[in-house]
Amino acid sequence: MLDIAGTELAAEEREMLAHPLVGGVILFARNYQSPAQLEVLTAAIHAVRSPPLLIAVDHEGGRVQRFIAGFTRLPPMRALGRLYDREPALAVNLTGAIGVVLAAELRERGVDFSFAPVLDIDFGSSSVIGDRAFHATAAGVAALAGGLVAGLARMGMGAVGKHFPGHGYVQADSHHEVPIDERPLAAIEKDDLAPYRALIGKGLAGVMPAHVIYPEVDERPAGFSPVWLKDILRGRMGFEGIVFSDDLSMEGASVAGEIVERGRAALSAGCDMVLVCNSREAAQHLLDGLGSYALDAGRAARMSTGAVDDAAYRAAAARVDEAKGAGLLA
Repeated sequence: MLDIAGTELAAEEREMLAHPLVGGVILFARNYQSPAQLEVLTAAIHAVRSPPLLIAVDHEGGRVQRFIAGFTRLPPMRALGRLYDREPALAVNLTGAIGVVLAAELRERGVDFSFAPVLDIDFGSSSVIGDRAFHATAAGVAALAGGLVAGLARMGMGAVGKHFPGHGYVQADSHHEVPIDERPLAAIEKDDLAPYRALIGKGLAGVMPAHVIYPEVDERPAGFSPVWLKDILRGRMGFEGIVFSDDLSMEGASVAGEIVERGRAALSAGCDMVLVCNSREAAQHLLDGLGSYALDAGRAARMSTGAVDDAAYRAAAARVDEAKGAGLLA
C-alpha cells in the first residue's frame, strides 16, 4: 500500500499503482481539498486496476482525521470513554452512531476503509496514543470499539484494529523511536489482547501490528514477528482477516534493515499488505526488490462490502449532532 503526492493522480503515480505488487493506496490530508475532489481522485485510483485497489485513510476522529471540510468533525475517542464512565450504554450507542457516520461519509466519496479503531489501552504513558484510546480499561475499550465496529459494518465497511498487541503502555513514539515494552506475555494477554479477543469474529476485518518490541515474547517488533502474528494472532486467537503492517518508513521499523528487508520480514512474519509512506524512492525500491507476492482476495473483499444505508446515516448524523450540542462529546 502506497501513498500519492497531491490531490490528483499523476501519470507516474498511475503507472506505479498498476504494478502487480501494489494492492492499495493510503490517503493523507495533502490529498484532500473537498468531498467532490476526493470522489474524483478515488474514482481515478479505483480505475487503475481490476479488481480495484483498496483505498484507505487514517480517519479516527480527534487529532487523527485527515478530511475535515465537508466531513463531520468526529470527537477523539477519549470523549466516548469519559461518557462511558457515566453512562456506558449511551456511550456505546453513540460510538456506533459515529461508526455509521464515519463509514458512510468515506464510502460515499470512494474511500474503502479507515485504519480504525485504536484498540490500545490508555495506561497514561503514551503521548502518541493519548486521547486516541477509548479508555483506560480493557473492558471499556472492547465495549466502545465494539460499538464503532458495528457502526462501520452497518455501512459495509470493515474495521482495522490497531496497534496489535498494544502501543498504550510504552512512552516512546514508534514514528521516531523503537519502543520496548518489557511486560511479560501474561500481562499483555490479560489487558491489551482482551479487546482483540472480544472483536475477532464480530466484524474485525483487519489488524495493524505495532512497531514495538516485547522482548519477553520476541526480540523482533510485533509487525516483524511470526510469534505475534502467526502463533498468537492467527493461531491462538483465530484471526482470519488482513494483517496490515504499520508504515515501514517509521523509525520503529528500522531494526528490520533497509526497505526491502523490512518488506520481506513483515510479509514473512505474517503481514498480508505492507505500507510504505512519504518516500517514492523507498516504495519503488521495495517494488523492484520484493519479487512476487499475492494478496488473499477473500480477505481483501471484506474491507468494503454492501451498500450504504442512507436513512441510517441520516439518523446517526442527527444523533451525533445532538450529542455534540448537549456537550456529551466535549
